[in-house]
Amino acid sequence: MVGNCPPNPQRTSASGYKTIDGRGAKVEIAYGPCITIQQVTNVIVHGISIHDCKPAKYGMVRSSTTHVGHRKGSDGDAIAISGSSHIWIDHCYLASCTDGLIDVIHASTGITISNNYFTQHVKVMLLGHNDNFVQDVNMKVTVAFNHFGPGLVERMPRVRRGYAHVANNRYDKWIMYAIGGSADPTIFSEGNYFIASDKSNSKEVTKREVKGGWNNWRWRTSKDVFKNGAYFVPSGYGSVDLPYSSAQRFTVAPGNMVPSLTADAGPLNCNRNLPCY
Repeated sequence: MVGNCPPNPQRTSASGYKTIDGRGAKVEIAYGPCITIQQVTNVIVHGISIHDCKPAKYGMVRSSTTHVGHRKGSDGDAIAISGSSHIWIDHCYLASCTDGLIDVIHASTGITISNNYFTQHVKVMLLGHNDNFVQDVNMKVTVAFNHFGPGLVERMPRVRRGYAHVANNRYDKWIMYAIGGSADPTIFSEGNYFIASDKSNSKEVTKREVKGGWNNWRWRTSKDVFKNGAYFVPSGYGSVDLPYSSAQRFTVAPGNMVPSLTADAGPLNCNRNLPCY
């Protein structure tokens, strides 16, 4: 099933507490504006393929049973999360869109991006609206068990503010850099598996999008595995311990286990009424 949305759909806005579940079917969203999750909470997107998303003009969107208003057009992201909380993007395939594959902006928090397969894209994942949007300092995002596959250039993720826990992901030969940031974010890279490309100028995992002044930014690496000359430049002082309760935490495996942990990244092979594998 392929979704090709018209340029100006009059869609009913979700009120939260929703699941988009592609298990047991082949679901693709492509060739138009794709998914926007805006000002809602408790949404799950699972088991779908999103690719070749295009920008769209603004349209009239129903945000409640009594209100229809203008909504800014899509930038061509696969999934845009804005002003939302407790969002889970899991076991999806994302590739080849006009803008980002996943953007998390406007003080969204409690976001989990897990078990996805990313490929063939330039600006993969952006966390933060812009460097001057200070409300994003409260952002908390977990990026875990994803496979960042071939043909990816940068932003896996790029973090502007807030806290990012990047754990047990596989990175295959990025073209520019893997993990970046620009406005004093806290980044904890834990138990990842980094394979650098053969190009001598693409070995560094990290990139600060400023010329200087980042020495106090808290960027740490723990239990990561670095292959083919890959290396991580840490910085800052003080703890980068996870800002979650003990009930919200998960055990991060050492990086050498990541190839097996990410082997089923992307949509699972599922049949109705049977376990997925």
